[in-house]
Amino acid sequence: MSIEIEVLNGDASWELAHPLFKAIWPPEVVAQLPWAGITFAHADLRVLVQDDTGDVLCHVGLYRRMITWNGQKMHIGGIGGMLTRADVRNRGLATMALNAAIQTFQAEGTVNFATLFCAPDRAPFYMARGFKPFDGTVYVEQPNQGRVRFAAIAPYVHDLKRTAPTLGTIDLGGLPW
Repeated sequence: MSIEIEVLNGDASWELAHPLFKAIWPPEVVAQLPWAGITFAHADLRVLVQDDTGDVLCHVGLYRRMITWNGQKMHIGGIGGMLTRADVRNRGLATMALNAAIQTFQAEGTVNFATLFCAPDRAPFYMARGFKPFDGTVYVEQPNQGRVRFAAIAPYVHDLKRTAPTLGTIDLGGLPW
């Protein structure tokens, strides 16, 4: 099997990514997850790993945001919606897609650090790839609620332009990813 990795505009590539989301996270599955009912941001960019027929095998959403960390404004990159089709897992596709996401942020040169949110069973995967737990508090925006503390899934950070903070308060100033 040959694969292709592309970094595409988030909105324009949603049509390609959407079938993978529906297959892995159908409404009845999402309803049982800790993050059910949370409104998430739309990706600015998407890393898509596709097979030679164009089917999307793996997806990573990339988000750019000006946030506040301990009162200091800075640009960070978000990583979210990481999915791999069940029949091609454990082949390194997710690692390749995650690496492409990190390399995209590094190439831009404006992102201070990256952050993602994940369930406890996914944490070892990300930690083996350079992410570390953020043990502080995270605030996000939610429709009809305004600014709320985000604790449904744990935050992890990755060094980019600067060493990522592991403590303090991050305010995403918008929807989570």
